[in-house]
Amino acid sequence: MRRTMSAAGAAIALTGLITAAGPATAAPATCTPKIQVLGHLTPDAYHPDSLPAQGVLDLGAGNLAVGVSGSKPVYWTGTRLHRVPLPDATRTGEVLAVNRNGLMVGRLVGDGGYLFTYRAGDAAVTPLPGSDWSDQEADVNDAGHVVARSSSWVGTVWKDGQKVRELPVPDGADPGTRIKMVTAINARGDILGQAKQDYEVPETGEHREGTYPVLWPADGGPAKALVPTSGNSSFAESYVQDLDESGRIVGYDWLGPWHEYKPWVWAPPHTGPGTSPGVLNTHPYGTFEAISQTTGVSVGTAKFHPESRTLPDQAQLWTGTGPVLALPRLAAGGASTAEAVSDDGRVGGSAVNANGKHRPVIWTCAVKQAYLPQS
Repeated sequence: MRRTMSAAGAAIALTGLITAAGPATAAPATCTPKIQVLGHLTPDAYHPDSLPAQGVLDLGAGNLAVGVSGSKPVYWTGTRLHRVPLPDATRTGEVLAVNRNGLMVGRLVGDGGYLFTYRAGDAAVTPLPGSDWSDQEADVNDAGHVVARSSSWVGTVWKDGQKVRELPVPDGADPGTRIKMVTAINARGDILGQAKQDYEVPETGEHREGTYPVLWPADGGPAKALVPTSGNSSFAESYVQDLDESGRIVGYDWLGPWHEYKPWVWAPPHTGPGTSPGVLNTHPYGTFEAISQTTGVSVGTAKFHPESRTLPDQAQLWTGTGPVLALPRLAAGGASTAEAVSDDGRVGGSAVNANGKHRPVIWTCAVKQAYLPQS
């Protein structure tokens, strides 16, 4: 399905450069546990728009992966890199998601930027009308429905390059409530996002400001406001990042001024706040960025506060039971992130190598490689 690199994900990857559900099913019998380092473009530096330089952001069928390299939108077959053709080769961007049929969605960043769809072999990308590149979030499901926030802050669905639906705010939402982001859609059509309110009650003068997660069910029922685990303020947000076919949702709390992150899972029927499996035992904070479609594996990144970092960030994995586990680093002392996970046992992300260079990577047979560090 998808994994996008959120703003938090981009910050995690930058940290790496500075610091140089239910149980999962078994990986395929032919799978060999290893860290694949994928082909890459230069430069390794970050773009002014906080665009990450290198990273796998989603995993498709077979050996297809998508993401960013040299701040350009790219995809890989195996370890071989392919550029997405842009109308202006000097522009930057990234591929955010891909479905099982090879349809990709990405973004062209900067002035005049937009979301686009692309399929390997096409001569050009297809811009999505009314789309907004600045949110860094979009997804596509196997039916070809693309979801994201539009340039007018409305949750939007596109199909075959055309807008087909707008996503309403939940019933009872304060006036002026807008959709801050749309992060995921699963195969059956459940859509996940976040609403933002900023409203002063005329009768009392009360100022209601903050965000909360939203689920739009596949059956077309009304939008459902989820209970944010972080509370509801401009400095404490619950980011919902992905959902699987059962409706299990993963994400994390963000406490901005303190750089605190905590991974959470919201299970159907989503009637209360989520629950957390805790953090990796070597790190005080962490995120969940993606969940596999049917095997219940969640991945993200273990973190420290940037001003009191004892260890570099590290890619982490949770099978749905037991403690959160670490994925091996590419090099000792090198930071890593996990942004995508597939049913066939692959995890995609980025890692810093022994030369201090940031590289796109895939962990194969990831559950077999995951381990509980000695704390």
